[in-house]
Amino acid sequence: MSMPQVTGREDEEEKERGRDEVCLKEEECHSNSTDTDTPHSTQLGLNLRQCHSTPEMSPSPSGLLSLPWEMVARIASHLPAQCVINVLPQVCRALGQVGEDMSAWQLRAQRLTGPRSSFPVGPRNHFDWPKACLEMEQLIECWARQEEKAEPGQEIETQEEVDQDEAVAGGGAGAGQEGEAVANGEAHEADAERQPGPAGEEIRPEDQEGPERRAEEEEQQENNVILVREEGRENAAIQDEHNEEQVQDGHLEQEDSGMNVKTEPTPALEHITLSSGHIADVNTVLLVGGEGSVCVSGSRDRNVNLWDVRRGSSGTLLGTLGARGRYNSTHQGWVWCLAASGDLLASGSFDSTVKLWDLNAGGAERGKIQSRAAVLSLSCQDHMLFAGSHDQKVSIYDTRAAEPLVKSLRLHSDIVLCLASDEQYILSGSKDNTVAVFDRRAGKPLKKIHLKSYLLSMSYSGREVWAGDYHGLLHTFSMHEGSFKSIAQFNVGHSSLVTGVHHSPGTLYTCSSDRTIKVHFPCAPPKTLCTLHNKAVVNGLSVEAGVLAVASGDMSVEVWRPRP
Repeated sequence: MSMPQVTGREDEEEKERGRDEVCLKEEECHSNSTDTDTPHSTQLGLNLRQCHSTPEMSPSPSGLLSLPWEMVARIASHLPAQCVINVLPQVCRALGQVGEDMSAWQLRAQRLTGPRSSFPVGPRNHFDWPKACLEMEQLIECWARQEEKAEPGQEIETQEEVDQDEAVAGGGAGAGQEGEAVANGEAHEADAERQPGPAGEEIRPEDQEGPERRAEEEEQQENNVILVREEGRENAAIQDEHNEEQVQDGHLEQEDSGMNVKTEPTPALEHITLSSGHIADVNTVLLVGGEGSVCVSGSRDRNVNLWDVRRGSSGTLLGTLGARGRYNSTHQGWVWCLAASGDLLASGSFDSTVKLWDLNAGGAERGKIQSRAAVLSLSCQDHMLFAGSHDQKVSIYDTRAAEPLVKSLRLHSDIVLCLASDEQYILSGSKDNTVAVFDRRAGKPLKKIHLKSYLLSMSYSGREVWAGDYHGLLHTFSMHEGSFKSIAQFNVGHSSLVTGVHHSPGTLYTCSSDRTIKVHFPCAPPKTLCTLHNKAVVNGLSVEAGVLAVASGDMSVEVWRPRP
């Protein structure tokens, strides 16, 4: 009778146990070895060699694995998050378990954001701690030294330690409604803009009892939506000459003898300008393709341009969508918003249309949706498209259908300025000072929150919502188990309307018509790492794969991309 055979699984487990026992040894254990392979990591004097099967196995763990697990975890906490996530699991199974300890990731996040900050702002259950820590460390690597290579005309400040007072909970009674805006271009005098106080100023809580109005309502008056951004343009401070002097002073230090030259380290990002593509202000930008390689820009010249931001020293214009001749344009009105999902790209315009484009076919037109009013905001989920318009409605479209309109929702009493969505919810911000949530699965509104100012930009990631308002403040909301609530509002230093927000577990980008772009940790209060000063008002931003693109009021797109 033949002897019983050991199964492949048992054999593999036996080999794995052997590798765990001998995978890490102290450096002296390898001093006599002729193996010259490069260790995986040499930080802290550790020689982390990839384990291979050996005929002789040590009967007990030695080296690093002989230490108490708490000490191993503490040592690993000083390694970069990238190493813990990607390298240690390749060394051996035991070290791979270091990345599974969520308490260690929470301590790492606290070390990054500081003891006075609360992180995350939203629910902690099922929060992606490893991704958040990895993104925060990458944010530091990319932006901590960015001020050392400012471009001419660009002033950059870093604020590695911003001590802001904690903001208090918000979400309640709003200011009086402003009058209906007209889309035909009739301009009326806008409300005098209330400027926020210095960064770090405590923000008064908003009444969460909701929907009662303040005792003294603002006087109702007509106001064109165009003036929302124009007012920010008029109030932006002009510092071009001062900025150029600061830039020219600090890149190179050279002794009088001319012999010893000290150069600064090269920043991780390089700044380029996409110009000569538009002849009017750029209103909106969107990075697509998954790697931030293609930038889409929409302008007041009625065109939508495609750019390759990876090629060339200043990017490459790939073409203008829908332009069949020299005098043709993408739309018949200003292009105000963009959205994409997969190979589908949508552009919304003041001409009351949404045009659909196929990115896989070089931007070929896929269809056209006729709206009843100017389209001011878009959001896209798979083949479903959501549009906020000037007639106070949020429309739901199925881009595959011959008759794409599925439903029009009347969630607000004024124009809809910003949208965000996921597979279950649609979030909308309106000039009526409210933010509303519609439950797609239940087919009914979930909640409406009244604010003291209306929202212009919004980012929805995970279960957190970050939004920027007309007065330069940031608002945070949480979406958890079917409950939507306001958490807090923060003053991060913007002195005018916040025109763009991007949020992910470990990053927060904001831009404003005060000509600044800010990079933060998304904690409470946000920790600002870097402030970029643009030459013109900033109308929006987009972030993808470490690439940042902003829509500028000087007919260009500014891009910060990783160096090759």
